Amino acid sequence: MTKKERYKTILDYFQETIPNAETELIYDNPFQLLVAVILSAQCTDLRVNLTTPAIFEQYPTPEAMAGASFDDLFPLVKSISYPNNKTKHLIGMAQLLVQQFQSNVPMTVEELIRLPGVGRKTANVITSVIDQQPNMAVDTHVFRVSARLGLTQNATTPLAAEKQLIKNIPSELVHKAHHWLILFGRYHCTARNPKCMTCGLQHLCKYFKASQKSTPA
Repeated sequence: MTKKERYKTILDYFQETIPNAETELIYDNPFQLLVAVILSAQCTDLRVNLTTPAIFEQYPTPEAMAGASFDDLFPLVKSISYPNNKTKHLIGMAQLLVQQFQSNVPMTVEELIRLPGVGRKTANVITSVIDQQPNMAVDTHVFRVSARLGLTQNATTPLAAEKQLIKNIPSELVHKAHHWLILFGRYHCTARNPKCMTCGLQHLCKYFKASQKSTPA
């Protein structure tokens, strides 16, 4: 099977089995999504969704959050991982939005990564979810699944995996493929005890083939 055929088979499978894939973070506008994605670093979407309603109620706009003190915002963030840093990042992010972007969330990766708490992965999420740009955010799920399925080859960093995926996925599908890989990794192709025996991609999975070889007869 050629690389092109592998990608097409896998993407067709996701299109059929997860047709309406989208982020599980709950938000109403780009600013809220940016807040949620910053909070989601090394934290579950479930925990973030439990935390953000109170934050959005008290700080609904960049202007409101930019005027917050650490002591005001921290109690609303403290249930999230790394609350000290994330509280500082949220305030700094909001202040920069007000000062340099007229309180609007920018829609380029280059501008977004200037904001405190925003790295390449977060910027890729924002631009792909809000603007459907062909940017691929590689988190642990995407990194793991793409390697297991042979979509990436010898990619030792998220950036290397991102470049391979972007090169081989049709640009109009990249923003969907991001969610397909995340959701597949989150609920099916898990890090431990993946559901290999009910997987329709068994025949393409390098992880499954390796595990079968290592299983005693």
